[in-house]
Amino acid sequence: MCRLFGLHAGHPVTATFWLLDAPDSLSEQSRRNPDGTGLGVFEADGQPVVLKQPIAAWEDTAFATEARELTGRTFVAHVRYATTGPAAAKNTHPFLQDGRIFAHNGMVDDLDILDARIAEFGVADLVLGDTDSERVFALITAAVRRNGGDIGAGIVDTVEWLADSVHISAVNILLATATDLWALRYPETHELYLLDRTAERSEGFALRSKRINARSDHLATAASVLIATERMDDQPWDPIGSGELVHVRPDLTVDRHTVLTRSPAKPLTAPD
Repeated sequence: MCRLFGLHAGHPVTATFWLLDAPDSLSEQSRRNPDGTGLGVFEADGQPVVLKQPIAAWEDTAFATEARELTGRTFVAHVRYATTGPAAAKNTHPFLQDGRIFAHNGMVDDLDILDARIAEFGVADLVLGDTDSERVFALITAAVRRNGGDIGAGIVDTVEWLADSVHISAVNILLATATDLWALRYPETHELYLLDRTAERSEGFALRSKRINARSDHLATAASVLIATERMDDQPWDPIGSGELVHVRPDLTVDRHTVLTRSPAKPLTAPD
């Protein structure tokens, strides 16, 4: 299963993010699931930067990406276990469209139906790779355009259509702009968590999981909100509910609303 990590800070911070080696037990699984690692960030001037590369974990059980030092207020990191599309830079998350950064955890099938919908909305030029994820992003981008730039409405419209029209295992997403961060968990297949660090700051910032490490001494005194596919330390991570849309605003106010209560019409069982 892919891993997501998002961070939104109240002002530009310097953060070092790196995506580290998978556990030893991953090697056999990764022989059939090519990997990719990527990081997207909005720098202090609001410009998006996306750094990513395809990695096959089975080639080296201790593989690691080079640590990156970037300054910004919004970060999105992703570790990919491919289900659609080979290991290639064009298929590696996160993706960039209309100045927004996007990453996805889950699987959406019926690509022919997705492609027909994308063609109907005239956004086929946004899809540069082979993944279901980039196609979902293109549909969200088209929906945002149709909704006059309302990103939340674009996400909801798209996921409602997906829930009714195609086979899906999960549409867990992170979508970031230079000032805001959105997250959606749907349905309950895979977990997604939120950590609000706006009220209390720890003495340091060092999150570690089996597949994602994120560290920044500079965040020790900076307010921040984090979203991840797993609890990354012993702080009080709060589960995001199925069908819940989270919006972290520029002032780090967190809006949470359940926007989809029904189950997918065509549930898809995918490997963990």
